[in-house]
Amino acid sequence: MAQKGSMKPGKKNKAEEPELEPLCCCEYIDRNGEKNHVAACLCDCQDLDEGCDRWITCKSVQPETCERIMDTISDRLRIPWLRGAKKVNISIIPPLVLLPVFLRVASWHFLLGAVVLTSLPGLALWYYYLTHRRKEQTLFFLSLGLFSLGYMYYVFLQEVVPKGRVGPTQLALLTCGLFLILLALYRAKKNPGYLRNPASNARSLSSSQTECLSRDGQEKTRGLPSAESSGSLSNRTPKDDLRGSCRVLAGSPAKVKEDWCAKCQLVRPARAWHCQICGICVRRMDHHCVWINSCVGESNHQAFILALSIFLLTSVYGITLTLDTICRDRSVFTALFYCPGVYADYSSALSFTCVWYSVIVTAGMAYIFLIQLINISYNVTEREAQQALRRKTGRRLLCGLILMDIFLLAHYFSSPFP
Repeated sequence: MAQKGSMKPGKKNKAEEPELEPLCCCEYIDRNGEKNHVAACLCDCQDLDEGCDRWITCKSVQPETCERIMDTISDRLRIPWLRGAKKVNISIIPPLVLLPVFLRVASWHFLLGAVVLTSLPGLALWYYYLTHRRKEQTLFFLSLGLFSLGYMYYVFLQEVVPKGRVGPTQLALLTCGLFLILLALYRAKKNPGYLRNPASNARSLSSSQTECLSRDGQEKTRGLPSAESSGSLSNRTPKDDLRGSCRVLAGSPAKVKEDWCAKCQLVRPARAWHCQICGICVRRMDHHCVWINSCVGESNHQAFILALSIFLLTSVYGITLTLDTICRDRSVFTALFYCPGVYADYSSALSFTCVWYSVIVTAGMAYIFLIQLINISYNVTEREAQQALRRKTGRRLLCGLILMDIFLLAHYFSSPFP
């Protein structure tokens, strides 16, 4: 009887617990943890009112105020969805709106085309340095790349194919190349080789050793695992990192401090590095690529190279087909700089403008691809190449391409390219 009596209050309390009301399609929980509505996106924004007042009165707006305004806009920019409005990343919107507008304006006249196509790379570089300096993730470049592929293919189907110069086989090859690019990008977007925190494992470093390493990394070697225990630590890493982990533990305290990540609380294997943008360590990190909004590391480096190579081949093929259609009886190189009468027809002018936009993007991707090939030939990553420049063990030639001293690099790096 006593047990039954003790169970009744529990059922009563469970029944009295208030249930959370489901959100309708236009409601959401804002960054302050309060329920809000999509229709109230312009209500109660003191920072925006203050910024508008100072802009109208020709006063400078503080950078902190601009950041708060952008945070508020990004939090309130949502679309209605089932069980609550979904947040839209504000960085994906500018390419969807500005790219078609700029390209269509550039097709009105040759001078407009020169101004627009010259300013677009400058704007992209400015936005890159702005986000890279703040160490922020952005979907702007990924959105720009994907939308550029889709929009160029749309213009090709609408303006070039109806002219009758492109056959079904050529169209099928171009379409197949586009799908292969998307497939390679999807593969490159996957896990680049993230290093997980081994603190949850029973075989991880003890808490006292972790505190010693993360505090200053300059303790005596007696505070570190001994030579006998280093073998058990190396067993926690994959086979390709056994040699690097043993070298870290058996080395000097300064080397241990270099290979210890205080943020991720783990010992990095050889050639791994912590990405400040992603906030996690990556195995054999090459660089953080803004075009895929992810790091390029051990697991996705080959897919990244494959995506670049397929893109270059497909882009050059599409440019050749377009120029052969709108500038007949001329070579590709000649048609790029001399195509009389191309601005007499708006369809040809838009196609010609898209060709030059594709040429600019292809040249940029070819530069990245060339850097990757040079780094692979010297068995270094992009991060190691930049590090060698700071250590003055490498030199910069050929408009920024980094050529390394292979004898000096052999002193630092020894693991082969996969």
